[in-house]
Amino acid sequence: MQRWIQRSLGLSVLCLAACATGSGDGMGFFVTSVGSGNGADLGGLAGADRHCQSLAAAAGAGQRSWRAYLSATAAAGAPAVNARDRIGRGPWRNAKGDVIARDVEQLHGDNNLTKQTALTEKGQQVLGRGDTPNMHDILTGSSPDGRAVPGDADTTCGNWTKSGDGAAIVGHHDRMGLRDDAPSKSWNSSHPTRACGQEALKSTGGNGYFYCFAAN
Repeated sequence: MQRWIQRSLGLSVLCLAACATGSGDGMGFFVTSVGSGNGADLGGLAGADRHCQSLAAAAGAGQRSWRAYLSATAAAGAPAVNARDRIGRGPWRNAKGDVIARDVEQLHGDNNLTKQTALTEKGQQVLGRGDTPNMHDILTGSSPDGRAVPGDADTTCGNWTKSGDGAAIVGHHDRMGLRDDAPSKSWNSSHPTRACGQEALKSTGGNGYFYCFAAN
């Protein structure tokens, strides 16, 4: 009996070690399981970062520094901010331990971001095209290379402070759209939203979700 107990304890220790990469400890990327509830008004980049940090902490990964994958346009003398410059160097794993990308270059190239791997901090899939409701529009405000979109058009819902008029660039976490083209398959730069409110985001297949990355 004693030998059986010792063997069971040993197996438990091995299991804890082996499963570590699939827990919050190893997670470095997720799609938010909930948005702000106020459309694309996230409280600016700082508010979006806090949301990422809070969700990560609830999932057991709060010891890392989390940043929202969002760009911001130049405004009131402040320079533009590129999403790709906010998220650290990588590599990044999802809640199940799958590597999303080794580094920033692979993330914006041949990455492993799909509907099956773009999981929430809880390790759950996000509904996509073909599901009800479709929630594959992920807020980014970014060009395909992860940078702020140049020009005067509003592509970030007022740098993530608007929940009415305006627009923001979104990507498709499931890499699917209405057509078989690059924007439809883009995880970070597919199309602009119709407006910035919660119902407007839902009308094109979104729910105010965004990507979060561990910057350290």
